[in-house]
Amino acid sequence: MTDVKCVQIEQPGGPEAMQIVHREVGAPGEGEIRVRHHACGLNFIDVYQREGLYPLPLPATLGMEAAGVVEAVGAGVSHLKEGDRVAYAAAPPGSYSEARVMPAQNVCSLPEGIDFETGAAMMLKGLTVEYLFNRTAKLKAGDTILFHAAAGGVGLIACQWARAAGITLIGTAGTDEKCALAKNHGAAHVINYRSEDFAARVKDITAGKGVSAVLDSVGKDTWEGSLDCLAPFGLMVTFGNASGKVPPFDPGILGPKGCLYVTRPTLFGHLTSREKTQEMADNLFAKVKSGDVTIRIDQRFALDDVAEAHRALEARKTTGATVLTV
Repeated sequence: MTDVKCVQIEQPGGPEAMQIVHREVGAPGEGEIRVRHHACGLNFIDVYQREGLYPLPLPATLGMEAAGVVEAVGAGVSHLKEGDRVAYAAAPPGSYSEARVMPAQNVCSLPEGIDFETGAAMMLKGLTVEYLFNRTAKLKAGDTILFHAAAGGVGLIACQWARAAGITLIGTAGTDEKCALAKNHGAAHVINYRSEDFAARVKDITAGKGVSAVLDSVGKDTWEGSLDCLAPFGLMVTFGNASGKVPPFDPGILGPKGCLYVTRPTLFGHLTSREKTQEMADNLFAKVKSGDVTIRIDQRFALDDVAEAHRALEARKTTGATVLTV
């Protein structure tokens, strides 16, 4: 048994609901590994789970993304061994910890040349871009899309991925500085949604045609305007709720707006097998190793300072990725 530090909630709430506790971590069972973390990723899903928007069995340790070294391997695990460098985006939550026992299915070997902080910052965000581009919108060179929160951790990966793939990405952000950051990472056009009508600007940029897809993790604040940005038969992809949940709507509005499609995918709906996880991770690793995508880490917090990290994320004070160092 190993005594480790972790971040736990007893009840849903604000950042103050998170407590640093110590717990015993034992040996992995069948299909499991024990991993010693070197860095953990911070994501909005952690906030949703902390707040209770996505309910968890309580008490719960938060965190869906990390990188580290395998300490022990349970029966039936053949793709990993003790001493392997690994990274993951995986359920159940629990990455806000020094070490944990977890299912091995969605844990991938971390390629040489990718450090632990980069590995911790790239898996959930990068695999999100992979499934949004390749499996949800099924984008191809020449497509034009709108991507909200383009200066965030997912957004900056999306900007670079789009540029490398020949996709015209129109990005939105809440400040001129964030817009410039998205532009520097590959966004073809940028819109400050706090000072501009982003739907009107999208129509101007596309000469009235609209975009083939909107990829939106903001939610409530951008929902109606996003529908107005779509070309006929366009796809509205809502994959997050940073500003709150999308309100109930009448599907009948989709016809007059251009026979639109709406979907609400999740990453973990795609990570359903060892083979599929590895295929998606290989696509992401290839982008990073080739230099097409650079993982930008703009904030680092110690595990003990996790509440401060959550406050910064919720206040939209962060850019790029944020990691918790262990």
